[in-house]
Amino acid sequence: MKTFCGSFVLLLISALSLTADVKFTSQPHEISVEIDDKPFTVLYLAPDGNKPYLYPLRTATGAVVTRPLVQEKVAGETKDHPHHRGMFFSFGDVNGVNFWATEPTSTATNNGKMVLKKVIETKGGRKTGTIQAVFDGLDPQGKAIMTESRTWIFYSEPQLRVIDFEIEITALEKLKFGDTKEGTFGIRLATSISEAKGLGGKMVSAEGAETEKNVWGKRSPWVDYSGPVDGKTVGVAIMDHPSNPRYPTYWHSRAYGLFAANIVGVHDFENDKTKDGSLTLLAGKTLHFYYRVVIHPGDVRAADIAGLYKKFISKK
Repeated sequence: MKTFCGSFVLLLISALSLTADVKFTSQPHEISVEIDDKPFTVLYLAPDGNKPYLYPLRTATGAVVTRPLVQEKVAGETKDHPHHRGMFFSFGDVNGVNFWATEPTSTATNNGKMVLKKVIETKGGRKTGTIQAVFDGLDPQGKAIMTESRTWIFYSEPQLRVIDFEIEITALEKLKFGDTKEGTFGIRLATSISEAKGLGGKMVSAEGAETEKNVWGKRSPWVDYSGPVDGKTVGVAIMDHPSNPRYPTYWHSRAYGLFAANIVGVHDFENDKTKDGSLTLLAGKTLHFYYRVVIHPGDVRAADIAGLYKKFISKK
């Protein structure tokens, strides 16, 4: 009887895994993500010591909303800012160490590295799937100055692609996150979506402010950036949770396609060099951030981003 029950349970688990809406495939330095049996993205685990990132990001119909990597040398694509890889999180100044622009080809002497310690979990499921991994942040001498626990939760939705991103940064020594616009939670969007391309791309804040002129450097709980991909309007929203430090965040969102939330670039954002947006974290203490990314058809109003934000903040 025990043997029969055990076999039945194994068969049931196998059947559930085959019908799971969110699935992961792990390789030594990357984890592929499928939603509803379609490729969605790949989590690259910083194999070159650069930084972990998700790339590419797709809509539910498969349209790619991120710019091709500069390293891929796509004809006709922009080649600026090669460190803008898909969706990423990094600071431009931690105790003077740069974790933002850390391409292997960089000759800067203050570049840090994010190094994978361990993948804690890759758990698929019927409606959600979770990846959790831990990284060490190394200074230029190879000393770990912080540890980051990162969690990505992927959701299966008929029309949307939704990612929740949580990060806990634990200081291994006293850390100062310097005041710089170069940060922190960002996505490099497809060039066709960007306002600079002139094809109808537009960023819109929760307060209804539009275009880079009225969004960049301003504070808002969410911003949506939409524009054409393959002839159809699609958009990406980044949502800042009220539990985050210094909520609502400032936005480092550019017409050329960088789309980022950043709480520490105050003197640039407010154009006031007397202000200091730096943040200090004592050794042993933890800094926590929680964001949601929604990839959707249509523009900000058609997708009801305001309503989706209310659902997001009601979670916890």
